[in-house]
Amino acid sequence: MVYKVAKKESIVLGLDIGTTKICAIVGEYGDDGVVEITGIGTCPSKGLRKGVVVNIESTVESIRHAVEEAQLMAGVHLDSVYVGIAGGHIKGFNSHGIIAIKNGEVTPADIERVVDAAKAVAMPVDREVIHILPQEFIIDDQDGIREPLGMAGVRLEAKVHIVTSAVTSTQNIVRCVNRAGFEVKDIILEQLASSEAVLTPDERELGVLLIDIGGGTTDVALFAEGSVRHTMVLAVGGNHITNDIAIGLRTPTTEAERLKKAYGCALSSLVREDETFEVMSVGGRGPRILSRKLLTEIIEPRVEEIFSLVQHELVKNDLGELATTGVVITGGASLMEGMVESAERVFELPVRQGVPIGIGGLIDIVNNPLYATGVGLVLYGLHSHQQERFRLTEESFFPRVFRRMGEWLTEYF
Repeated sequence: MVYKVAKKESIVLGLDIGTTKICAIVGEYGDDGVVEITGIGTCPSKGLRKGVVVNIESTVESIRHAVEEAQLMAGVHLDSVYVGIAGGHIKGFNSHGIIAIKNGEVTPADIERVVDAAKAVAMPVDREVIHILPQEFIIDDQDGIREPLGMAGVRLEAKVHIVTSAVTSTQNIVRCVNRAGFEVKDIILEQLASSEAVLTPDERELGVLLIDIGGGTTDVALFAEGSVRHTMVLAVGGNHITNDIAIGLRTPTTEAERLKKAYGCALSSLVREDETFEVMSVGGRGPRILSRKLLTEIIEPRVEEIFSLVQHELVKNDLGELATTGVVITGGASLMEGMVESAERVFELPVRQGVPIGIGGLIDIVNNPLYATGVGLVLYGLHSHQQERFRLTEESFFPRVFRRMGEWLTEYF
């Protein structure tokens, strides 16, 4: 196989390191300016639990396999990747900073100072900022400003959303990627990556709730007025549904996963009483014929719980009214029949399934919620040299991680 050498920033590799699967996607700009997906590689993930690495060797092997498959399909060789991050250790919060404007006109230095003021919050030494997401700027009580550069005023305020992660969890992901033979170009929160692929500009502007339901976690992001208003990660996902099925039907986990994909439904009202399926037993016992209604009655409460937890978080933070256009659900678990209807019942809002949009190339393969995060990472990578969408600071992420690790080691050892 002859690999072509990738020009800098012209071809990007996105790596979605999930709890159930690791997905690598290669993309590049086509002649018409549309992003073309040229390579896809997937491998079962056995080294993560709830989005956090628990076995480095297994994770490294899965990364190698997925990336090699994607590069072979695309006919390129890349040495750097954009990596998605999730897990219960991810925390997001809003912050506010105020400064005096020097010389009466907002300069880049003023914007940097007001962002520094907004992020000057007490933080444990074992945590690090991975994103500073601008919401709006305010100049002398004039709010709703998105680009303050060059504007006149006396006082500048910034409202931002800050996303932090546990340094050790992040560093374990970086270590796995490095041991697989690749450099980490950047780390992106997975729901922000997914939003790049599945949301429209109108949805971001008017207000939309994105729910990415993976195997180990459910990642949530609320957008309004073109910016991120809230993020959260729930340590519950599709694997919990599989475990419920395995226990409820007394069947092996692998068989429970198969049944979930083949016969699963999130809403019992969509299933007929006469529908049945065959299920494998444990301990050498023979297979049984069960009603699909029984399977749905096991799945439905867990799915409703996931959506209810998200709804409770929005109500608790007084954000329930912002998602005016509705809800977009994506991720592998969103493929199950009845997921859209179940979400509509909980949120009482319009709900749609999110698949990657506005791309070319291997559309027939990536037109699937499974690949939303991977495609979003590619889009982020290709756009990142044009605009710093998710970061306002110039300092690279990894020097900050290593510095924070050093402070932590010095304090405790």
